Amino acid sequence: MAHLLTPGPAALAQHMIRMRLGLMRHSLRGDNASNLYTGVSLGLILAFGTIAVAVLWPAYLPLTLAAWLSGWIFGPIFIGGGSEALRPEYFSMLPATSGRIAAALLAGAFAGPAPVVNLIALLSLPVYGWRFGPAGVLVGLTAAVTTLVTMVMISRVIVALIGLFVRSRATAAAVGIVTGAAIALCSNGWAPVAALGGTDTPAWSQVLVRVLPSGWGVAAIEAAWPLALAILIANAVVIALLLAAWAALLARRVVSAARGGVPPRRGTPRPFPSVSGVRIAAAKELRAWWRDLVRVQLLATAFSYAIVTPLLLVTISAWIMVPFTGLIAIVMAAASSANLYGADGTALWLTLMTPGAERADVRGRQLAWLLIVGPAAVFLSLAGTLASGQTWAWPWVLGLLPALLGGGAGVIVLLAVTSLVPGTDPHKRGGNPLSTGADETAETGLAWLVLVAVPATALPAAGAMLLNPWAGIATGVLTGALSAWGLGRIAYRRLETHGIDLLNLMKYGPAPETTKPTTADLPIQHRIGVTVSYSIAWLPLFPQGLAPMFMKIFGVEDRGWFLALHLPPIWQWPTIIFMIALGLLMYGYAILIPMRLISSSSAATS
Repeated sequence: MAHLLTPGPAALAQHMIRMRLGLMRHSLRGDNASNLYTGVSLGLILAFGTIAVAVLWPAYLPLTLAAWLSGWIFGPIFIGGGSEALRPEYFSMLPATSGRIAAALLAGAFAGPAPVVNLIALLSLPVYGWRFGPAGVLVGLTAAVTTLVTMVMISRVIVALIGLFVRSRATAAAVGIVTGAAIALCSNGWAPVAALGGTDTPAWSQVLVRVLPSGWGVAAIEAAWPLALAILIANAVVIALLLAAWAALLARRVVSAARGGVPPRRGTPRPFPSVSGVRIAAAKELRAWWRDLVRVQLLATAFSYAIVTPLLLVTISAWIMVPFTGLIAIVMAAASSANLYGADGTALWLTLMTPGAERADVRGRQLAWLLIVGPAAVFLSLAGTLASGQTWAWPWVLGLLPALLGGGAGVIVLLAVTSLVPGTDPHKRGGNPLSTGADETAETGLAWLVLVAVPATALPAAGAMLLNPWAGIATGVLTGALSAWGLGRIAYRRLETHGIDLLNLMKYGPAPETTKPTTADLPIQHRIGVTVSYSIAWLPLFPQGLAPMFMKIFGVEDRGWFLALHLPPIWQWPTIIFMIALGLLMYGYAILIPMRLISSSSAATS
């Protein structure tokens, strides 16, 4: 009788599409709607830019399509194991084969803005095929569809692999290392390309055409029709194989006896035999860092990014960033640790039920974070400075290292109790052990806030360093100690007074606020402007403004990719000042426009 109750493949696919669209429709409120509108707008700009590449610079088309493929490949890794609106676990009781469910889930995966935007970008293939006549256009249209399905299938298989095989600390750390390296390549990947003389576009295009699935469509267009037909058939076979692999992975994932991303207890470090206050809280926190795969992955991401970024610049003989490897690691590790209480789920009730445990809990978390990040950061700083031979960097490293360590230890606990993002209890997480179930947009915003706040705690030490190196070192030690102590004190005082509110937030989520305006209430042009400003304001402020400013001050000759340093000397300082001002203005716009909305709404209601 079960087969009589089972919907057909087309009907099941329609149900998946309707559910996916329904979930997306109901989530389009507040900042989620604003982020979606902005993302779609930027995606359409890039899509039409890809079509322009096919018209104006056709030799770069395979490289451009490879960038779209990399987004589908690394996107699931960047967002913690892949964001799945329709999880396979939801449909494990359906009387249908894993292949039929996989095909229906694939149909649901196309019910969203990302595949539509990508399909517009892939229309560059028939545009490119126009150079080869009507047959080229026809092949290009077919290749656009097959390439889109291939990209989506590759992304889905990666999500399934992560969800199934990332069940140990080693695999979680491996994903983190890949993530950190990928982020570093996105920001400084130009350096090894320049070092290898990567201006030979035809050579790069030929490699991408022959190897990457994103280039198969171009290869089919350029080939004779028998070979073009063979390439398209081979692409269809690859899609079928990917679908079969995905179905098998989903079946194993649904029936696997996973422990929710928590590895076995054996090997857990026990650094504190004492059972007193702060020490036992630190021991508990160290166990959480050791056993939680999300934390392992985030920590590996931070250190991977910190190590790979300077090494990429070394390929062009720029050693300026190597002494600061440990400092970069501190800031990145703090950004990945900003939601400590949210990552623990509702376990906060254990602390609240113990009278007077709030102070010990906060101090213990600070101590555990310093024990995890501090020794590695010190080693990277000392080793990087020695290996680089940049003797001028010693005072800066010795002064900024304690300042950033103390600032990071203070900022993360303060934000953990003031800007908590609710997550799923670790033992209740779904099939993706690297996903906390928290609002990814809110967690990303929290990480960006830490990336600004932690370096800000080191500004007094940097200012004193400009006056006197020894004064800068002393100031760094003092401000680091004060930041860790003072911000930690504010954090545990707030935990004492608002602990119940934080627990309710984690259990039930944020309370609906119908009267409070949000970014989504802004006009569409301001919504896009605020999101874009938050996204790219760092670019003119830090790498194009502050970085060349310090290079000018210390007489560093390497120009790198800093625009101001490539200009005549008379224009360098004006360009640096302009870039810094532009970044500050963009941040000011992104902050003040929503504040103006809130103040005007408050005035109207009063």
